[in-house]
Amino acid sequence: MKYILMMSGTRAEFDSYARWPKQDLKANVDFMRTFSKELRDSGTFVAAEGLAFPHEARIVRAGRHGEPITDGVFPESKEFLAGYWIIDVESPQQAYEIAARASMAPAPKGAREGHMPIEVRQVMNGVPDEWLS
Repeated sequence: MKYILMMSGTRAEFDSYARWPKQDLKANVDFMRTFSKELRDSGTFVAAEGLAFPHEARIVRAGRHGEPITDGVFPESKEFLAGYWIIDVESPQQAYEIAARASMAPAPKGAREGHMPIEVRQVMNGVPDEWLS
């Protein structure tokens, strides 16, 4: 079963992340790289990406003739997707255990480790049959 593990944060958290002391930022990045390598080595890794900061995001809709119409940033949003991993595991419990490990990413002194919430959702292979019958 494939699961996506998503890291999210508020605008304030994104803004503070950019101001972390360099040694704390390096510890966090090193943790994330090691964590992803461990997933690759264990055979559960499918994909992972970090995303640009929210101020660079746009909502796109098709216009009357299919042209892209973009809205600016999302001031109404409380949280933004920061990055994700896609893993392939045997059970939801295994996905939860991996997510708990990701949640332990180092933070600046005085911040609580194990605080970063990780949303876990199964990646579907299509529409469930019961929806169509």
